[in-house]
Amino acid sequence: METNKIPARADVPEKDKWAIQDLFATDDDWRAALAKAKEFIPRITAFRGRLAESGAALLSFFRLDDEISLAFDALVHYAQRRSDEDTRVAAYQEMVSQVTRFAVEIQSAAAFETPELLAISDEDMNHLYAEAPELELYRLNIDRIRRREHVLSDKEEAILAAAGEMAASPDDIYSMLNDADLKFPDAVDKDGNKHPVTHGTFIPLMQSYDRVLRKSAFDSLYSVYGQFRNTSAATLSAQLKQLLFFANVRKYPSTLDAALDGNEVPTGIYRNLIDAVHRSFAPMYRYVALRKKLLGVDELHMYDLYVPVVDGVEMKFTFEEAKEIALKALAPLGEDYLNLLREGFANGWIDVYENEGKRSGAYSAGARVHPYVLLNFKGTLDDVFTLVHEMGHSIHSYLSNKTQPTAYQDYVIFVAEVASTCNEALLMEYLLSVTTDKKERAYLINHFLEQFRGTLYRQTMFAEFELTANEMTQRGEGTTAEALCAMYKKLNEQYFGPEMNVDEEISLEWARIPHFYYDYYVYQYATGYAAAIALSRRILREGEPAVKDYLGFLSGGCSADPITLLRGAGVDMASPKPIEDATKLFDEMISEMEKILN
Repeated sequence: METNKIPARADVPEKDKWAIQDLFATDDDWRAALAKAKEFIPRITAFRGRLAESGAALLSFFRLDDEISLAFDALVHYAQRRSDEDTRVAAYQEMVSQVTRFAVEIQSAAAFETPELLAISDEDMNHLYAEAPELELYRLNIDRIRRREHVLSDKEEAILAAAGEMAASPDDIYSMLNDADLKFPDAVDKDGNKHPVTHGTFIPLMQSYDRVLRKSAFDSLYSVYGQFRNTSAATLSAQLKQLLFFANVRKYPSTLDAALDGNEVPTGIYRNLIDAVHRSFAPMYRYVALRKKLLGVDELHMYDLYVPVVDGVEMKFTFEEAKEIALKALAPLGEDYLNLLREGFANGWIDVYENEGKRSGAYSAGARVHPYVLLNFKGTLDDVFTLVHEMGHSIHSYLSNKTQPTAYQDYVIFVAEVASTCNEALLMEYLLSVTTDKKERAYLINHFLEQFRGTLYRQTMFAEFELTANEMTQRGEGTTAEALCAMYKKLNEQYFGPEMNVDEEISLEWARIPHFYYDYYVYQYATGYAAAIALSRRILREGEPAVKDYLGFLSGGCSADPITLLRGAGVDMASPKPIEDATKLFDEMISEMEKILN
């Protein structure tokens, strides 16, 4: 039997590659463009000390900023896409390094922008707008810089910048400990065979039907984290203290306020998410009870959470079939949306298959010329979901880039996962509508339930842990290993309910989650997911008016704060309703799963 050989990059058919030539025809053209872009440095520095000089001067500065943004966009996308095509090519790694160094040079040259804009009085600012009416285009941008009451004096800012490398130390130490130093004993299956336990193999081992192997892998992993619990706690404690230091110095009331301010997200959104999920524990408890019943175990343990409850279903698709399914599933979004999908499918937006040295995983990169989507398509159901997910990002980027002025094209991270997840929700609805086989239907519903549990409930639990640990630090309470473990175990008991045997080992799980070093990042997975479910339901229910609002949201870039943009699409994330509606859908799907499997 012949093994499927992974091709070299040169052997991949052109139709399966992205159109990198739409950025630059050759590497030499890229090098020439980078050399020319160096001319931006003296043009920027020529504005130092002149931003308040006249409306015309300030307008020229912001137009130059737009020009740099467009030039840099092409340079960075070409280098990074080339590097990802084959990560072994040193020349492309060097191109990424060159463009990264250039970005630092640009930022350093423009460092005068914020302090100079802050130094202009409101009265003088109004004079500048009057002198150059076209400056109005940049008013929102300027306001976002000038409203920074948490920006300090030049000297204080210089001190904080100098402390930046030191502030990154807890994350660096955690990464070294977790990724480089920790080694886990082999797990042993029911037949006595040994299986290596690593960060990469742990979840696949948790998905094994061999319960002896699952428990062995679970014990192996957490026995090692247990040995280093005090080091892990001291590292996380250092992270929490450095966040509090910066929040205090910048005069924020809390680390939560400091973290959410940059994306213009009110702290009430964060607390609202946790409160709404707390009121919606009942469906999660039903899910746990159903999983226990389907696995036929007397006690459901934490190492039983990932094993599939519906087996024996294999769904395979060619890429052509996946594209057809995507077009049918996303038809509710209207013909304009479908035409953009077809444009992407036909004109080199997607790099489809694996080749030797190609970056793993999948992503969408929203270049100004058009998006670039990296896939490693293998034909599984997950790959079809990945295709619609990444095309959701792509069309969000495409519409924002085409609709908004250069200054407002980039959307913030709070809304980044909404468009991609909305597409996944529409795909799930479509697949369920055309599936007649009961086992396939159960398999699809289980796919949805697992995703929902992992995104909405699990990420909210992480968000609550992070908030509580930060609040303990602010009150001066010790975030010792004992305190963190006790708090984390209690959260698991709350979130999983009475049918789950919350093993003592899981109290150490916080020590293996890198996101706790990302400064209040995880809540956005849950809010984005809830918003996407709400949007997909509204689109299917109301049709054209909902689609029009949704396309307006996708075209919004950062032309307003993210909460306002989502309200325009019909979803109010300041209200608990999107979370409550999403958990109701979860509950309905559990009922259908029970019905099918009974």
